[in-house]
Amino acid sequence: METFSKVLTKTDVKKRLAVPANYLKSLRPSLSGGCSVDLKAIDEKGKVWTFKCSIRKKGHPRPVISKGWLAFVGSKKLEAGYKIKFYKENNNVTAHVFRVQVEKQIKIFGSVFGYAPM
Repeated sequence: METFSKVLTKTDVKKRLAVPANYLKSLRPSLSGGCSVDLKAIDEKGKVWTFKCSIRKKGHPRPVISKGWLAFVGSKKLEAGYKIKFYKENNNVTAHVFRVQVEKQIKIFGSVFGYAPM
């Protein structure tokens, strides 16, 4: 089951990953009393990444992934235009375990044709 996917922007690869607001439901109830939660994401090679997902204390509660994100970006050599997918794992032991998948754009004659896993 896909939790969310997003085509990465320049800000996503340079600073932090802005996450779609409807993603918050995947993190409930952990964010109920606070404004951040750590989540674990397992990549295609089985490496576990720890990210911090936080929301603003005031205003629109749009979540962002910051801590750990830039190390992931650098390791994978991500660029704007790549697609990221997070899938929530069914894991009764750990509350927030996800699979993370990166897909690279396939361009034909300068037009995006689709995406392929990296």
